[in-house]
Amino acid sequence: MKTERCCWTKERGWSAEGGLAAADWVLYFAAPEAMETVRHDELRQRYPQALLLGCTTGGEIVSDDVQDGTVSVMAVKFDSVSVRGAEREITNVGESFSAGEAIGAQLNSADLRAIFVLSDGTRVNGTELVRGLRKAVGDQVVVSGGLAGDGARFGTTRTGLKGEPASGVIGAVGLYGSALQIGHGSAGGWVPFGPERRITRAEGNVLYELDGQPALDLYKHYLGEEASKLPASALLYPLIIRRKDQPGEPLVRTILGIDAEKNAMTFAGDMPEGAVAQLMRASLSQLVDGAASAAESAQIEADSGFAVLVSCIGRKLLMGQRTCDEVDAAASVLGTSFPTVGFYSYGEIAPCAGGFADLHNQTMTITTFAELAA
Repeated sequence: MKTERCCWTKERGWSAEGGLAAADWVLYFAAPEAMETVRHDELRQRYPQALLLGCTTGGEIVSDDVQDGTVSVMAVKFDSVSVRGAEREITNVGESFSAGEAIGAQLNSADLRAIFVLSDGTRVNGTELVRGLRKAVGDQVVVSGGLAGDGARFGTTRTGLKGEPASGVIGAVGLYGSALQIGHGSAGGWVPFGPERRITRAEGNVLYELDGQPALDLYKHYLGEEASKLPASALLYPLIIRRKDQPGEPLVRTILGIDAEKNAMTFAGDMPEGAVAQLMRASLSQLVDGAASAAESAQIEADSGFAVLVSCIGRKLLMGQRTCDEVDAAASVLGTSFPTVGFYSYGEIAPCAGGFADLHNQTMTITTFAELAA
C-alpha cells in the first residue's frame, strides 16, 4: 500500500505534486465554499484512475490539525486489495433504508471486507441508511463513514462518488480481499446530567415529546438565552439514547433542525419511542480524552497504513480554537506511520462496542486501514 496526503488552500493551492497518479481510491473532504467544479476537475487530473469519494464538511482534518475553507485529501494505491463504488440519490428521508440496501447489494461479494460510506447530511436518516447496508451485507462487514456537513449552517450538504458532489447523494466504496486489515474506534467523552426522560412521541428521526411534554420546550428551557440560536446551540447538549431492545448499547443523538410550528426537533438518527433519553454535556478535556480512546480502539498491528477521522460538528463548536487538541490526541496515539485525514460531520458511522455498525453523534470515530504484505 502506498498513500499520499495533500491539501488545497485558497492561499497556496495544492500542497503536493500528485505523485500517486495510479491511486485506486481517493478520499476528499472539502469546505462547502471550496468544493467548486474546478477543484473536482483538478482532483480527477491528479488521480485519473481513482474512485473519488468525498463530501462537504463542518471542518477539515489534515494530519494533526483542523482547518476551514480547505480540501483535505488521502490518495491510496493498494497492492492486492481491490475497491468498487456504488452511489444512490434520494429526494426524501424516507428513502434512506432502501438506498442503503441497494448500495449494499451492489457492493456485496464473498470477499467484501469493509464499506466506507459518505452521505448527504440533512436529507438522510443515518440510522436507516446503516440498517439498509447491514441488511444487504451482514454484520461481518465493517461499515464506517459519516454524514456530510455544511459548517454550523445546517443547509445544503453535498456528496459525490466519481462525479462532482451534489445534494441528496450517498456514495460508498467497498474494499475487498483477505489482505485488508481494518480497525475502528468510537468514543465521545460526554457525561449525562439531569433526569432521564422517556421518548413518548417520535416519528423516525423526528422527536416530538419527552415524558409527554414538548421536547423543543425542554431544550429551550436548558438553553435559556441561547435558544434563539437553535438548532446550532443544541449541539452543546446532545441526548444519550438507551433503547429497550439494546440495553447495553447507548447511542448519542444530535439535532439537525427544528420545526417551531410543530414543536419538533429533527435528529441525525432514529429517536425510538419508548427509549430513555437524557441530556449530556462535556468539558474540553473529556472530549480530548474521548478522541484518544477512539484511537486506541482503532489501532491495528501493522507497520503502516492510514486513518480516517470523522468527528461531530457539535464537538468542534464546543471546543472552538482548541478543536485541534482532539485531533492531535488521536494522531499521537496512532503514530506517524498512520497518516490521518478526516472531517467534521453531521453524523458518524462506525461499529458499536457490540460489533455492528450504527449511526453515532457527538463522537470521534476512527477507521484505520492497512494491507498485509504479499
